[in-house]
Amino acid sequence: MGEYSKALEYYEKANNIYEISLLPTHPDSAGSYLCFAGCYEKMRDYTAVLKALQSAYKIQQKTFQEGNQAFASTFNRKALPEKHPHLGIRYSNIGDVHRLMGDYERALAFHQKALNIQENVKCNPLERATTYMNLGETYREMKDYTTALTYYQK
Repeated sequence: MGEYSKALEYYEKANNIYEISLLPTHPDSAGSYLCFAGCYEKMRDYTAVLKALQSAYKIQQKTFQEGNQAFASTFNRKALPEKHPHLGIRYSNIGDVHRLMGDYERALAFHQKALNIQENVKCNPLERATTYMNLGETYREMKDYTTALTYYQK
């Protein structure tokens, strides 16, 4: 347990295989970076978490672009609209990494972007609850306990 450097070694090997055998916009490539992010989070290397999340996000954005024939023919999908519910939780996750790094203003901006999506489109209510909790944690760390409590109670 806790052998994160060993896990990273295996994630790197898997990622190398993905890079050789898959198109750069294949969704499994994004999943590889999400694995890195999870491992780095356990190691408390939040800069690396953010970098891995951004890499996954870039791949996912390319994956869903119109005209990506490889993905479209396999999964019959188009670009995610700006207000797509999947983007909400992604923004919230990125915001939480900024919170963990102590960059509260950026954290709040990403959480608010997530909430704007989650409150205005049909999405998983647990994802919205996660964003409320993330906002509460951010305000708590900023010592704005009244606002934190408001989000915790939602």
